[in-house]
Amino acid sequence: MRGAGDQRRRGRDGAAADGAAEAKETAATAFYDMDQAQKYLQGRVTVFADLDAEAAAPARREFAALSEAADAASLAYIAVVDAHPFDGRDRSAADWDAARRGFAAVTERLRKINADLNGFAERLAPRMTRLEAALDRLPPKLAAAREAVAAAEEAVNAGRAAGMDASDPEAELNRAKEGLALLGSQGLGGLGLNGAIDKAEEIRRIAESAREAAAELPRMAEKTRNSLTSVRTRVEMVAGRVGPVQEAMKKLLRGYSQACWQDLRGAPESIQAGVERARERLDEASAHVSRSEWKQAQQALTAARTELNAADRRAGQVTGRVAELDAAAADPDRPAETARFAVRDAQRLAMAQPGGPAPHHVRVLDGLVARLEQAPGRLTGAHPDYWAYLQELESIRTEAGDVVTRIRSERAQGHG
Repeated sequence: MRGAGDQRRRGRDGAAADGAAEAKETAATAFYDMDQAQKYLQGRVTVFADLDAEAAAPARREFAALSEAADAASLAYIAVVDAHPFDGRDRSAADWDAARRGFAAVTERLRKINADLNGFAERLAPRMTRLEAALDRLPPKLAAAREAVAAAEEAVNAGRAAGMDASDPEAELNRAKEGLALLGSQGLGGLGLNGAIDKAEEIRRIAESAREAAAELPRMAEKTRNSLTSVRTRVEMVAGRVGPVQEAMKKLLRGYSQACWQDLRGAPESIQAGVERARERLDEASAHVSRSEWKQAQQALTAARTELNAADRRAGQVTGRVAELDAAAADPDRPAETARFAVRDAQRLAMAQPGGPAPHHVRVLDGLVARLEQAPGRLTGAHPDYWAYLQELESIRTEAGDVVTRIRSERAQGHG
């Protein structure tokens, strides 16, 4: 009897052990599947964050929670394995059944988390597909950037070999190289997909600008040398105006009241000083040209032109003033007639308005008529103030023109 009972017990124990072993194997498979899914998604989420960090933020948070649950399930699985060793020692059927139940429970937990991970993967897949398709745009952009940098480097080296000062295009080239190194050494450079594409395009533009600037150096050299010659010629021309301006000032002082020329006092000296400053800038430009510093030479030439323009304008003010005053002295009615025509033109337009002229325009025009009548009264004494007379007439013409502009604007708004 005892032998038969022992045999039945061993049979029950063996069946229980087999059930426990099967449950352990199932749990191991579930653990492996979950672990692989977790590792795969870890890589996908990392790629997602590299491509678009902002869009990936919610996905990273969701995966972090899933990953935490997966880590906890892994620890639970290991704990069950440690609690139920299969080392060949005798176990009762109850022990094997406890092992089976433990492995079955952890298997269910592992499978649930694996299902959650797979669901997350399914939701993530369409977005990753779109991003990875967009990723195809990056290699051509990088290739174009590299080609532009290579072309710029060739142009800069050629300019330097020809004795040109290529420091400016070289600085731009170095900027492009630094950006290219960032993308090359750090994948997307922490910029995300769109940021990396934009950066590659920016590098290409900077490199092309550097290449164009380097290629422009020989043309800039020729242009600068020509400009140097033309500005030197203009210096002498403006310097030649000092004498006529001095004579014009003498005529103003002798023939007209102080009010007609006081704002022009010191004009010959101002013109001469401007010419001297222009010559200094011209000397600076020549020194830069001798050192192939074309940009600095252009800047010095621009400064010289500015001085000459100011001196030229000052000279024109003096000679122009004499011409205006002489014309007014010879025929004071002529500038007055010009102003009178402007006022009449404004009056005709005002009268032609539907419903008659607007009162506010009438008031302004009546005031201008009164000023026209009073203007000749300024020409009194041995040396009349012709300049004040001309300025008053110019003011009347300007204000009459303003009235015309306002009437047309009001008419356009009325039609609108």
